[in-house]
Amino acid sequence: MAIEFLKQGMDADATDEADAKVRGIVEVILGDVKSRGDAALRELSEKFDKWTPDSFRLSDEQVQALVDSLPEQTVEDIKFAQTQVRNFAQIQRASMQDVEVETLPGVTLGHKHIPVNSVGCYVPGGRYPMVASAHMSIVTAKVAGVPRVIACTPPNEGGPHAATIAAMHFAGADEIYCLGGVQAVAAMGIGTETIAPCDMLVGPGNAYVAEAKRQLYGKVGIDLFAGPTEVLVIADDSADVEMVVVDLLGQAEHGPNSPAAVITTSRALAEAIPAEIERQLKILPTADVASVAWRDYGQIILCGDREEMRAEADRLAYEHVEILTEDPRWFLDNMTNFGALFIGPETNVAYGDKVIGTNHTLPTKGAARYTGGLWVGKFMKTCTYQQVTEEGSALVGDYCSRLCEVERFWGHKEQADLRLRRYAGRNIGIGATDAAE
Repeated sequence: MAIEFLKQGMDADATDEADAKVRGIVEVILGDVKSRGDAALRELSEKFDKWTPDSFRLSDEQVQALVDSLPEQTVEDIKFAQTQVRNFAQIQRASMQDVEVETLPGVTLGHKHIPVNSVGCYVPGGRYPMVASAHMSIVTAKVAGVPRVIACTPPNEGGPHAATIAAMHFAGADEIYCLGGVQAVAAMGIGTETIAPCDMLVGPGNAYVAEAKRQLYGKVGIDLFAGPTEVLVIADDSADVEMVVVDLLGQAEHGPNSPAAVITTSRALAEAIPAEIERQLKILPTADVASVAWRDYGQIILCGDREEMRAEADRLAYEHVEILTEDPRWFLDNMTNFGALFIGPETNVAYGDKVIGTNHTLPTKGAARYTGGLWVGKFMKTCTYQQVTEEGSALVGDYCSRLCEVERFWGHKEQADLRLRRYAGRNIGIGATDAAE
């Protein structure tokens, strides 16, 4: 059957004008921090967050006081989540092996995985203090072996958010700043008189934070270009409408522009979704946000079979994909475009976002077509090296000399020819003929 769209979301082109406005604002802020440093940070923090402490960096005593203010259960919960994230990151790190191999007689090639020297981690605040983002970025960077990890989070209700600061501290952050927004990203990426710049910026954030990372990319590395959170539920007639809608709205509450879609082969399920959405919105505390996201960006897509569902899911390439079908692992075996997959009704996106151990910083806006999410390998540079004996140089030099001549790279050719004269006894190169001595 032809794919049927029972509900479609807003066209992405409608956001172009808003994106242009964000780009302009961010460019001005980055320029201000670059030219005026700490003075700009202080003015911007006062303007946007009404926050101008003596120092944006929290002292060890301030951090400990915030940790001590938390209930014991909260501390235990944070540590449990970080244990899961750390454990999986360590498993990932162990899978990354250095290699060294003799590929030809006398030719040794290898690569080493080297952690970047410094990373700046942004942990969002605002309406939702994203405590879990501290685990995902700081813990993972430290498992990778990054020597200096700094972390910024905005003030929340007039000061540092205790649980977020505790998470940063337990995760191993070397410097913790209560500083938010574009100014925080600028401080970490550009540097000021009191904040040394980092080599890489990671972590989610609003449109302004994402745009700041985009504009700084190249000067520094980044994890990925992040857009609004996305969720896709793939369901057949074995799924129940309550669970489908809970899991859709559970991600739609992130923001008013968060896409939530369901792809199904069940017309009965598809047609039951709108009424169930309305029922749950009446009792959801974040309905003011989730309702707008569903209204503007929600989709219901009816397909004829699971192959059509797979093809449509790969076309969307969403960040989070839940599989609520009779044979959920079929999609694991056959899908290619997703940020993270949640297989079967027993799991859900919230587990991945908060506690289960996989990373929640994931590709959006179709980027899952070409990248995965944040993981320990993102903090590593895979750097190659070569070592050649005289025998190997004589062997490779012949091929290199001729190939450089084809490309008319005469200086390159002379690099090879010099080795041929030294190690192969060949009279070849500038001012010489290719003849054995």
